[in-house]
Amino acid sequence: MYRTITCGELRLAHVDQEVTLAGWVQKTRKMGGMTFVDIRDRYGITQLAFNQEINAELCEQANKLGREYVIQVTGTVKERSSKNANIPTGEIEIIVSELAVLNSADTPPFTIEDDTDGGDDLRMKYRYLDLRRNPVRANLELRHKMTFEVRRYLDEQNFLEVETPVLIKSTPEGARDFVVPSRMNAGQFYALPQSPQTFKQLLMVSGFDRYFQIVKCFRDEDLRADRQPEFTQIDCEMSFVEQEDILNTFEGMTKHLFKSLRGVEMNEPFQRITWADAMKLYGSDKPDLCFGMQFVELMDIMKGHGFPVFNSAEYIGGICAGGAASYTRKQLDALTEYVKRPQIGAKGMVYARVEADGTVKSSVDKFYSQEVLQQMKEAFGAKPGDLILILSGDDAMKTRKQLCELRLEVGSQLGLRDKNKFVCLWVVDFPLFDWSEEDQRFYAMHHPFTSPKPEDMALLDTDPKAVRANAYDMVINGVEVGGGSIRIYNSELQDKMFQLLGFTPEKAQEQFGFLMNAFKYGAPPHGGIAYGLDRMVSLFAGLDSIRDCIAFPKNNSGRDVMIDAPSFIDQEQLDELNLLVDIKEENNISYGKG
Repeated sequence: MYRTITCGELRLAHVDQEVTLAGWVQKTRKMGGMTFVDIRDRYGITQLAFNQEINAELCEQANKLGREYVIQVTGTVKERSSKNANIPTGEIEIIVSELAVLNSADTPPFTIEDDTDGGDDLRMKYRYLDLRRNPVRANLELRHKMTFEVRRYLDEQNFLEVETPVLIKSTPEGARDFVVPSRMNAGQFYALPQSPQTFKQLLMVSGFDRYFQIVKCFRDEDLRADRQPEFTQIDCEMSFVEQEDILNTFEGMTKHLFKSLRGVEMNEPFQRITWADAMKLYGSDKPDLCFGMQFVELMDIMKGHGFPVFNSAEYIGGICAGGAASYTRKQLDALTEYVKRPQIGAKGMVYARVEADGTVKSSVDKFYSQEVLQQMKEAFGAKPGDLILILSGDDAMKTRKQLCELRLEVGSQLGLRDKNKFVCLWVVDFPLFDWSEEDQRFYAMHHPFTSPKPEDMALLDTDPKAVRANAYDMVINGVEVGGGSIRIYNSELQDKMFQLLGFTPEKAQEQFGFLMNAFKYGAPPHGGIAYGLDRMVSLFAGLDSIRDCIAFPKNNSGRDVMIDAPSFIDQEQLDELNLLVDIKEENNISYGKG
């Protein structure tokens, strides 16, 4: 055997036992006639001791070990004279009697330590080395445990795990598809699924009333910290359910995950907020409710007093940052510059401070009497020491989104966005449609199979913009971790939905005829939800990016820099696929039939 025990198991109870370990050299230290080597595997670190006086040849062999050498040692467990309380094995060491170098190693390009000296790009290039580091390994262990607990919970709820196809048909709606050319069907392409949506609905038609799948999905879209071109969903669907059934089932799953993985008991029902209220009070459909600072609209108070910026605004609103009296003028100027950044787009910021005597000191004092400023203070319920920050603009929705960014930034600066505090909520009653001024048409806010709220059904004919969707999102600490809806299961209603989205009957039949035809054979009422596994793991691990909870992620350009993908393919392969590649000047690649 290469080992009789792992590098994280040995304790004082093992003293005087002979053991064999195998792993990687973490570091070596020479102290007088002694050489100490830390050996590491997935389970931990154990100190090895070599004594020059007892075995000079073995000690000399140990002195030649380099970082990340793969070694095997046999020796006797002894109590350490100088204990290390920072590691579980810190009370013992191995007095080595045999050493074998299984493989030498080049010096790694960065240190294999918790706090490494390697930057993101370097660690991505040598990801197999980065995965040896404790924090990254711990993230993947957490991912494993989460999938295990998801399966355990859903199995107990009678869900059946079913695999759906990876090579499917392209659908132009929504994000861009990754496409795969077919050699046997010249000029035709598969698409990689953005979601198993239609297949899980077909499973409901098939009578599999509770389905789930931990499934890879693909979207060819611009990347951010919380997005990857390939990602993993906890994908679920249920038959004979209404919205309340879905929310209760998956609220239960979320509570189960927090209890089993974080030791956090969540006994109270999750908060619920409508999409309209979320946008009005927080400027976001995924508000972070770990802290307050709800928006207060100030149109009636601040307009009409000679301040031209406010007088011409369509929306004036602000937040009250309690206990922020310590903000200096320099910090306030920095906040103003923050909201003026192009990606936020505000034209400026007005601030006001409630003084110790209750009076209000504002950056626009010359336009407002103390009486008006007191009305503003009362609107916020502000107290001495509170700071009021105000934005205005020509578009209420746009200005609220800017105010949202300001709220989150101030919350971060004040330490209110605690990664160890979790606030879960359901956002419900989304709009069914999103109107595009550019295309002069409706798009589905979620997807074309989302059902309208029953009480809004009549508005489909008279006021489609006002129709609310039977849809819901799970939001935790300002992160959308899951979303779903009650589905349309009636062919006539699905036809109407396609019409409102601008599909001709022929186009609808071409794209989704298989689903619409299936509905004619007795489709049950059904609905579902999908959680982003990567986002859930990163949230539980307290990460700012999902990349460190994915074994082999892509970078922000969608590249795997370790294997150098995507890459060009040989002409022979192109010929087999009947493809011509035309690289445009802007480096876009278009494919045509050969």
